[in-house]
Amino acid sequence: MATTSDPIAFELFKNAIFSIADEMALTVVRTTYSGVLKDNMDFSTGFADAEGKLVAQGLTLPGHLGSVPTAMEAIMRHFRDDMAPGDVFIMNDPFDGGMHLPDIFVFKPLYHKGERLAFACTVCHHTDVGGRVAGSNASDSTEIYAEGLRIAPMKFYEAGKVNKTLMSFIEKNVRLPVRVFGDLRAQLAACHIAETQFADLVKKYGASQTRSFMRETIDYAERLTRAALEKLPDGEWSFEDWIDDDGVDYGVPIRLFVTIRKRGGHMVVDWTGTHPQVKGAINNTLSFTKAASYTGVRSVLPPGIPNNEGVFRAIEVICPPGTVGNGVLPAACAARGLTGFRMTDCMFGVLAMMLPDKVKAAGDGGNTGISIGGYHADRSPFIYVDFTCGAWGARPWEDGLDGNSHMMANMASHSIEVTEVEQPIQITAYEFVADKAGAGRYRGGVPFRRDYRFLEAEGMLQVRSDRRDHRPFGLYGGNPGMPSENYLNPDGENRILPGKLTMTVRRGDVFRHVLAGAGGWGDPLERDPAAVLKDVRNELLSPAKALADYGVVVDTARWTVDAAATTRQREAMRRARGWQAVPKVQWHDPQPLARAAE
Repeated sequence: MATTSDPIAFELFKNAIFSIADEMALTVVRTTYSGVLKDNMDFSTGFADAEGKLVAQGLTLPGHLGSVPTAMEAIMRHFRDDMAPGDVFIMNDPFDGGMHLPDIFVFKPLYHKGERLAFACTVCHHTDVGGRVAGSNASDSTEIYAEGLRIAPMKFYEAGKVNKTLMSFIEKNVRLPVRVFGDLRAQLAACHIAETQFADLVKKYGASQTRSFMRETIDYAERLTRAALEKLPDGEWSFEDWIDDDGVDYGVPIRLFVTIRKRGGHMVVDWTGTHPQVKGAINNTLSFTKAASYTGVRSVLPPGIPNNEGVFRAIEVICPPGTVGNGVLPAACAARGLTGFRMTDCMFGVLAMMLPDKVKAAGDGGNTGISIGGYHADRSPFIYVDFTCGAWGARPWEDGLDGNSHMMANMASHSIEVTEVEQPIQITAYEFVADKAGAGRYRGGVPFRRDYRFLEAEGMLQVRSDRRDHRPFGLYGGNPGMPSENYLNPDGENRILPGKLTMTVRRGDVFRHVLAGAGGWGDPLERDPAAVLKDVRNELLSPAKALADYGVVVDTARWTVDAAATTRQREAMRRARGWQAVPKVQWHDPQPLARAAE
């Protein structure tokens, strides 16, 4: 019999358990009904041990790194001594282990000869869970009771029999029960795959060795995490950023403040000083704040460390109750994704103070949530939910990524063709936007815009977006990215819309969202002129912006750089800028620049 001292057997087991978690994720993609799962891939899968401690997390979202442990704690608190083979548990209550109401958890305890050995874990964002607005994720709800069906931790199945009362409640409270039930079945299918494949592992290694290997997988991750933290500098660093507003009190900024204290192999991420919880629905649960914190720290640790409880042991997260990062009843939280993503960028900010040569600037501030719901002429409902983000901040060694999902998300885009077949919507534009990426020695990622034309008689449009007033910051001389934009009917009235809104749209209306550009890294006047020319030729940068931001004079007749004129322009811009030291963080463009040489 192999033991944990057998490194080859342990490595095989560890890879097998993570492969099962990945296979669960692929099962959800293959069997789900809704675009937010099969296209956006807003879900996660995992494996926990018999005590609910996360052993392995599968493909998809870093944003769920803190969710399964917190949800499993709630299940164990309520049902530790009330479980049996054939039971399946369900929950979504943000104030009893959940995150926000659309994220429904399904957990299945796995048994061998009557002994509980593990849990199969899934969490999926469901298209609709009821509430005042289709899609159940409006940013202007002001209390949890308006946001949809709140499911306390309970048994979905008991001894293999479905809870018909619960299913009836769900059916009567959601707008698209067929889709919701289909997605729940996808979660159950993933749990079944896990159960089958885990049984094969137990058959191979035996129950005792399987338990031992799961403990070792967690301990192994802890050792790696602490060893990696040991190599980072000790000390204390803080960073501050701002969310524009909560979508209810427009124009009132919301402070995010984080302090990292690191000693040896232990790190504390402390959000004390973050704004009190707000009226609007952007309040985080602590689990999502933990996920943002873990995601930031993982970005500066070596690859290959398993995502499980061992990592979390080494990273302590503090966020006082009653803040926007740890809301308490009756906090609305349907649009809490926005705050989680912004907290991740805030983590990049504080880590950049700690490790200037390892951390990127702010991304587009994603993810933007766009939901369109209503009824067809026959009164059958439709709901379209889209989450979009696509510009990474510049890195200390390379430009930011263009069109790539935020690190917190790993989300893909909806297929335009499928969207237009399934929904009364046309996507009339999906393209990069020039002159919005933050300038720097390495520029920020280039954002894109999408235009949505509504084809039904009437519907409800919900938007959660940010980075309008507080732009994505640049680092170490880099400029901030340009702000996000929302418009109604850009080719007609071109009405400017706020960052967060819920409004009625009618047939023919076009909504345009433009992502914010990502922040730059390093002095823009040190950027290789050839790289500037390439961006101009690729229509990611205009010749005027190349001159204003980079001091690069582009001859568009010959598609060359005027080297002598560029040298003169850059010297004049340096004198006009008058930096005594390179700024660590920039939220505003340095002035004056554009006419410095004139």
